[in-house]
Formats: sequence, structure tokens, C-alpha cells
Amino acid sequence: MKKILKPLISGIVIGALSLTINIDKNVLANDIANTCKYDSASKVNPDYSTMNCLLTETALSYNVPPEIVKAIAEGESGNWRHFDRNGKAIVTADNGIGIMQITNQAGYNQDRLKSDIVYNIRAGVETLDDMFKRKDLPSINSGERDILEHWYFAIMAYNGTKPVNSPFVQATGERNANAYQEKILRIIERLELIDLTELPFTREHFQYDSNSRENIKFSVMNYDFDLPLTKSKYFFKTNQKVNATTNVTVRTKPTTDSPSMGTLRKGEIVTITGPFEYEAVSTKKNHFVWYPVKRNDGTEGYVASSYLNYSASTPTTPVGSIDVSKFADYKADQYWAEDFQWAVNKGLISGYPNVYNPATKKYENLLKPNTNLTENQMLSVLFRYFKSDELASTKPSSSWSADVNYQLASKYALPTLGGISASKQVYAVKDITRGNFARILASMHYGKTVSQPEAIQFLRDFDLTTTKTDAEFKPNDSLTRAHAVAFFHRYEQIFNK
Repeated sequence: MKKILKPLISGIVIGALSLTINIDKNVLANDIANTCKYDSASKVNPDYSTMNCLLTETALSYNVPPEIVKAIAEGESGNWRHFDRNGKAIVTADNGIGIMQITNQAGYNQDRLKSDIVYNIRAGVETLDDMFKRKDLPSINSGERDILEHWYFAIMAYNGTKPVNSPFVQATGERNANAYQEKILRIIERLELIDLTELPFTREHFQYDSNSRENIKFSVMNYDFDLPLTKSKYFFKTNQKVNATTNVTVRTKPTTDSPSMGTLRKGEIVTITGPFEYEAVSTKKNHFVWYPVKRNDGTEGYVASSYLNYSASTPTTPVGSIDVSKFADYKADQYWAEDFQWAVNKGLISGYPNVYNPATKKYENLLKPNTNLTENQMLSVLFRYFKSDELASTKPSSSWSADVNYQLASKYALPTLGGISASKQVYAVKDITRGNFARILASMHYGKTVSQPEAIQFLRDFDLTTTKTDAEFKPNDSLTRAHAVAFFHRYEQIFNK
């Protein structure tokens, strides 16, 4: 069953902007049912492949990542079921209706929510889309719609921003694995077979009375995470280059039941040759889809979407030729101008695409040179510079997003404040000072732990800083993105010419 693209959506804008849909919703529903070859009047649960199609196509029609919609349907209904054995919609004790468990949503026909799966799915996707657009919920980075982790608070709000869904248990400070959105994200990992980044929130940002039903109060309304986040796997284009995330079998048909045509090596680049397809065996329940691909030797076959990723070696702009002057906040007369040009092209740090700029009231690409770095963010830059291969190959020992950075920090005896233990994780997301950065950089250079005065002297001895005294160096000030790229660029010029 192939995915068929239809010119029904007239106004998608990727990023933090809204999605405008100028279509007749009944036409859209009929079109999706026809595409998925499902009879809306049948009042029976479709097979897994057909249900995958209904959920995926509806999600895409609203520019919502299908991974999230399918995981919510899984979490809400269990096993993607809408009807019971008697052909009646499953309604729970709290009046949640059908596959998407629509409860008390104004504007929807209650009888049709029960009788029509396609209508029920549409209601769920529209509700999720509305949650993403809410201005009273925190946002992640610039809110790109194709980044799965950016939907964290929209998923929470689908179930409710109540204390039970706080990312942290207030009494213990532990991560709340039972929060609705945490459960949905784990479903994505388990059934889409992809790893997501655990967002390093802090306990203090979620205020609530555990004995009250009042909503959580959010003390931070935008999070700026410099982390490797996860793009949806449903937007690869024909002729696009992608790479294998692990060693994976190429199949003759879109199912693991078909013969093998060999194994893609981890990192091997292949070309997408057409739209994705759904599982060929209708009774097999897969959340993922299959892409037809072509290898460099001409071999063609199918690979599960889970194991493909946007190829880092074929970016839109070739490596080494990214012009940072195109960023709206770039200033050629600043000390960091050449440093950012070098660091961005070396892959140490990146800009922020399509970010709302309050100075111009426009969505623009920004470098954000004056934004402070957390210790974890700085470690990402450090290991990209010194240990890029090891950073890429080290496997996390937990679901904590900073796990690998702090594994390596421990291995190289770096004097970090943060660490893998629960008591130290909170320091990973706090701003790093210039003094602590100096210690970590000097310790990495010498291969042993050095004191802060020794570290600052190291910077002076090798002209990595022009300051003459410790006070002038301002060791207690936060390290900005501009500071970081300047230090690393000078290090490169002095030690790696």
C-alpha cells in the first residue's frame, strides 16, 4: 500500500509558524479512507497495515509527525482498537471514545466519533495540533514541527497539564516515568525503533500542589537545548541521500518476511527511490514504514524507516561553505565573526533555523552568540572537537540525554560539576562559568586535572586569552557561545596548524 501524495494542503509552514489548512475536511477524510482502502461504514477494526495508513496519512495531512499520532493511539486504545467484538466503539469509564479516546471535545459529533474511525482519528490529530499551537505551554527551541522532542508539551496537554503529568515527582525530585508524555515517548522508542533524547528539564520549572487538581504552573516558557534531537522519519524525499543508523538488512519487499538482499553497514549512504510503503503483511503490527532505497552498487530494496537518518555527509550546504553572514544576528565587526565561521563549518556548533527574533519580529536564522552554554552543551562542543569518533561510537548507559558526554568526561577525568549520578545531573543543565570551562579545556589538553589558576595561566601562556589578570578574565561569568567558539578557534590555530 503506497503512500500517495495529494495536493490538498495549501499552507504548511515548517517551524514555529502555524499550519493553515484550506480544505474541506470531509473531502480529506474520504480521500484518506480511499488511499488506505478502508470502508468507513464497516464498523470493524481494520488490519494493522490499514490502521497504520489511516493514522499516518491523517497525521501528515495536518503536518504532525506520524510517530506521535501512532504512539498516542497505541497508548490510548491499546493495540489500535476502536470497536469491540460487537462492532460498538470502545468507550472508557471517563467517557473516552474510540482509538484516540476523545473526551469532552466541543465541536465534534459524538455519535460520529463512535461510528467513524477516520473521524475519530481526525479529531485526535486536530486536538494534538491545537495543543502544539497553544501559547500558554512551554516551547522547545524554535518549535520545528518535524522534531519529535519539540512536541513534548503538546503531548502532555493532550492528556492534561495536571500534577500527575509533571516531568518530575515533586516529593522526590525523580523523573516521572508515569507522566503521560513520558509514556508516549517510550512507545515511540519501542515501536518505531528509534532513540529519542531525554530533555534535561529541571524540577524547579514545574510548580504544583500534589494534593490539588490545579494545572501545573510553568516557570520557563521556552527551552533552548543544544542537543541532538530527532527528526521525523516520514519526510524523506525521492532522490534524497540518507544513511543507515546501524547494520540493517535490505529486503526485497516491505516486510521482514521477504528475502534479504544484503546488509547496509552503519553509516552507509543510500538513495531514497520513491514514497514510503506500509507493511506488506497486513497482520503484522509495525509502527514504522518502509522506504525503497538504492545502494551505490545499484542494488535496490526496502529498509525500515527506523534505521534511516538524514545524511550528515550530504547537507543542503556543503561542509566548509556555510556562510554565517547569512544569519540575521551575524556582525562582521565582532571579535567572534571569524570564530563562528570556523566553528559552524567544522561542525562544533550550529545556528538556530527559523527562530523568532524579537528585535525584528520575524522568524530568522540566528547564531545567538550571547546565549550562555550549559556545562553539558559545552561538553558536546569539546568532544566534537577532541573526540568526535568516540563521541559518535559511545553507547549511552541510560536514557539521560547527557549520558555519553559525562561518560567521556569521567573517562578523561575532567573536573565537571555535573555527572551521571542523580545528585549531579542537575548541574549539567546549569550555565558553565568561564573559569570552569578553562579548567576543563586545560585538563583535556594536559591529560590530567588542573586547578582553575593553573588553567587560566595555561590560557595566557599560549595566547588563548588576552587578559592579564584572573579578575580581568572574569572566571565567574557565564561562558557564552561566542566565548566558546573563540577559545576553540584559537586553540586550533595554536596547536593544530
